[in-house]
Amino acid sequence: MKYQTYILFGAPGSGKGTQGRTLGSIPRFFHCACGDVFRSIDTRTKVGRAFLDYSSKGQLVPDEITVELWRAQIDAAVNGHSFKPDIDILVLDGIPRNVGQAKIMDELIDVLRVFHLSCPNRDALFERLKKRALKDNRLDDANEEVINRRLATYETESKPVLGYYGQDRITCIDATEPPAKVLLHILESVNDGVNGSHEPAAV
Repeated sequence: MKYQTYILFGAPGSGKGTQGRTLGSIPRFFHCACGDVFRSIDTRTKVGRAFLDYSSKGQLVPDEITVELWRAQIDAAVNGHSFKPDIDILVLDGIPRNVGQAKIMDELIDVLRVFHLSCPNRDALFERLKKRALKDNRLDDANEEVINRRLATYETESKPVLGYYGQDRITCIDATEPPAKVLLHILESVNDGVNGSHEPAAV
């Protein structure tokens, strides 16, 4: 059984996490953030040790391991009955991060819609990331070089995911609008999809 899924997609600082947490608080949505997956890794497991081995050396973690960690988190949510895939829609943010991960996840998720939180104004994103890092006391992340590197990585590695899923599944939303307005646009799109298809009603 493939999990019916909405993906929140956008550059760092576009508000994916904010929207994901809000959607996750609404009945019939289950939110899974990639950052939460990494924070909850059990390093006693084989895949957890493999992740630690790569990350401790500063190496990129292979897509297969990243997706396996994500799958373990989803399986735990299903077994713990916090995610009920027969009635809930999965909301992802931060994964898939590249086309390789998207291809691996094809056998696990049925992507109903990709919400592209678009923010062409890179200066606005830059300021958002800087403010967020300072607010969370992550001073290293407030470094201009670090921010530029993260935005460049998004452009080269992550943005091609939009092309992989195709325009017919993408809803583009202006991420510079207030969070409540962004959420309203997402929910309007969700309801349009529900009314025009056989997807389960989400709200």
